[in-house]
Amino acid sequence: MSITIGEISYTNIIPAFYCVDRKKLKAQGCQFEPQVPSQLNKGMKNGDIDVAGISSFAFGQSVGEYELLPHLSVSSYGKVGSIFLFCNKRIEDMEGTNIALTSSSATSVHLLKLILKEFYGYKEITYQTMSPDPVEMKKGNDGFLLIGDDAIQASWNTNENWYCYDLGELWYQNTGLPMTYAVFAVRKEAAKQQPDIVNELYKELLSSKSLSLHSYFDDMVNDVQVSHKGTSTFWKNYFRGLHYDFQDNEKKGLLYYYELNYKHGYLKHPVKEIGVWSSGNEVQYLS
Repeated sequence: MSITIGEISYTNIIPAFYCVDRKKLKAQGCQFEPQVPSQLNKGMKNGDIDVAGISSFAFGQSVGEYELLPHLSVSSYGKVGSIFLFCNKRIEDMEGTNIALTSSSATSVHLLKLILKEFYGYKEITYQTMSPDPVEMKKGNDGFLLIGDDAIQASWNTNENWYCYDLGELWYQNTGLPMTYAVFAVRKEAAKQQPDIVNELYKELLSSKSLSLHSYFDDMVNDVQVSHKGTSTFWKNYFRGLHYDFQDNEKKGLLYYYELNYKHGYLKHPVKEIGVWSSGNEVQYLS
């Protein structure tokens, strides 16, 4: 038997995978599937993917079906650097506007809606979902949301007549809490059927996170720079601005994000606790 590992095809999650011993894991029956967040969310839901870094919103939608792998996430305390709202007017003047949303996201789409509803009180904004193409998204819209590498590239080429807002910064300014964009989750069925493989994968992910952010940080940055352009300074600051752990503060911020999503009708059920996988296969709960 084997397990399928979903790997978000964005740079923000690279540290968790950069130093993973793929050869060893493949020999144990693991296979890797790089996809954008929305595809991974669907794959996990359908059972085609067993373990993945998935969007926090998708985890909240199916919280009863998954267990969270502890000490792993993609979070930020303030600016995230790769989730941007671009708009042709100030965010304080967005009531009654049209905003294009990237089809690649779930967490960020709902984060934007929450920010505009909860913190700015807007009620008359129209949204449409589109492929992440800035040129097309500008047509007929006052703003557009991009995430990941699409957002980074667009931020390098933004027309100075357009405003650019970092959603991580807006969240932190209004809540004082970190925002967790992606968590690492395992399907309960996979955790039960393949505990040894899941445990080995988990150890590899933790080790990769530590090695990538310390011993191999410059190597990782150089590889990203070669494949994605930009400057070494940009990528160093980008990775240092992200937070890859998941502890009490991240839990508090994520549960508040779920609370607001339920309040505004984006989640059908409230999320009061989070099932956490452990190597002994004894589920703990964060509430």
